[in-house]
Amino acid sequence: MSTMVAAPARTGGMTNDERFVILASSLGTVFEWYDFYLYGSLAPIIGAQFFSAYPPGTRDIFALLAFAAGFLVRPFGAIVFGRIGDIVGRKYTFLVTIMIMGLSTFIVGLLPNAATIGFAAPVILIALRLAQGLALGGEYGGAATYVAEHAPQGKRGYYTSFIQTTATLGLFLSLLVILFTRTAIGEADFAAWGWRVPFLVSVVLLGLSVWIRLRLNESPVFQKMKDEGKSSKAPLTEAFANWSNGKIVLLALLGGTMGQGVVWYTGQFYALFFLQSILKVDGYTANLLIAWSLLFGTGFFIVFGALSDKIGRKPIILSGCLIAALTFFPIFRLITTNANPALEKAIEAGKVVVVADPALCGDLFNPVGTRVFTAPCDTARAFLASSSVKYTTSYGPAGSGVKVMVNDKEVPYADAKAGNPAIAAAVAAAGYPKAGDAGIVKMSNPFDIFRPQVAAIIGLLFILVIFVTMVYGPIAAMLVELFPTKIRYTSMSLPYHIGNGWFGGLLPATAFAIVASTGDIYAGLWYPIIFASITAVVGFLFLPETKDVDIRSN
Repeated sequence: MSTMVAAPARTGGMTNDERFVILASSLGTVFEWYDFYLYGSLAPIIGAQFFSAYPPGTRDIFALLAFAAGFLVRPFGAIVFGRIGDIVGRKYTFLVTIMIMGLSTFIVGLLPNAATIGFAAPVILIALRLAQGLALGGEYGGAATYVAEHAPQGKRGYYTSFIQTTATLGLFLSLLVILFTRTAIGEADFAAWGWRVPFLVSVVLLGLSVWIRLRLNESPVFQKMKDEGKSSKAPLTEAFANWSNGKIVLLALLGGTMGQGVVWYTGQFYALFFLQSILKVDGYTANLLIAWSLLFGTGFFIVFGALSDKIGRKPIILSGCLIAALTFFPIFRLITTNANPALEKAIEAGKVVVVADPALCGDLFNPVGTRVFTAPCDTARAFLASSSVKYTTSYGPAGSGVKVMVNDKEVPYADAKAGNPAIAAAVAAAGYPKAGDAGIVKMSNPFDIFRPQVAAIIGLLFILVIFVTMVYGPIAAMLVELFPTKIRYTSMSLPYHIGNGWFGGLLPATAFAIVASTGDIYAGLWYPIIFASITAVVGFLFLPETKDVDIRSN
């Protein structure tokens, strides 16, 4: 780890050069996150366009997995571009990454769907997602390192917190463009072709980002090290094959970015998915609710980043993980209470049981969406899960058929392919709502936020965003301070992108698979709760505090 010193913080505000460094780095990163998160925001529509050969439930999982594919390769992008960044330099590396990201996003907007070119469409789509993930794996570490190496001692948390806003601002920008396009052309045209517009717009953002970044100079800390001939010739070996540095990489993951990643994706992406796919809130309203919570909460990235310069990185990050783990269940239950009160009442008052021979009931856990359920026990439970019905499984005698009991009344079972009209009617009679029902929250326009139902949901989502800002605001400064200059880009990028790309990026698909497997709409929350709790414990016991580290001394 870098050397601990008692260097005084520089007095006065930012210089003009420092403002430009932060602005240029942050704007470029906003646009890159915008490109990356467009897909996540439009996953249901993209699923219908590119995975139309599959049933709706499987289609949703495939769409989420294509989204997750970009996260899976992020650590590999971190290794490839981290090495380049530590050998060649920070500036040119994140110029390359933004070009790859921008062009991949633009091509998605032009890509014909499955109805036009068949199986090639999802294959090309996933390839483009992989390219985006590789680029993002190299982008974040470069931008965070570049800003931190320009920041004065004692203000790195504050300076790098502007970079930390970029992921949320990129998501917010993508939601705004989507909402504007939806409003301008209507839902039908948006689903048919208008979803391409936000992807195509990215070419303008790409041009602006490249122009801004071309005006930047190399990081002074890196340039000084390179001029002195002290740069690493083998950053991968020094970063990961050397246990003294490798153990810090491991601690940064388990005691920092793992919990931060699951809290981030629960508070923003899983919340959006929960609203749409489980609570049956329409896409327009769900995106607006998330957008307003982001608007109110984004400034707290800077608040907690600056606060970490005074009280330390660890107390804020680990408190965010712990508080989130303790409160996710009540917050999501309150979201259900306000967004779809009929569903909450049905879950509390209704009793749905699938009774079958245990030999005929398999495991419904299906995060990769490739399993095809044929046994009546499994198809019945899968149908109930897709309808957000809370159910339990009771095992009957060997050789018995499948019975679905709704409030102790047996309902005739039909094949899932037939739509289960009898079961659908029975759960509707038991109070379970369907998409479009009057009691489900619906916003008539972007400023329809003062009704108690809407305001309450935005308030709850805002609390989730506060957790995000606590864990994410100080993390860049902490990661930069953990590692020496010559292998900083490589060392910090890998734990960041494993924590966010794997633990966080796989969260929506895995949590939804847990919900479908258990029949409990809240069961997916165990995923972030467990990993956030592990990070709180490991970080408290083993992770060093870094706020007083002088990164210029090595």
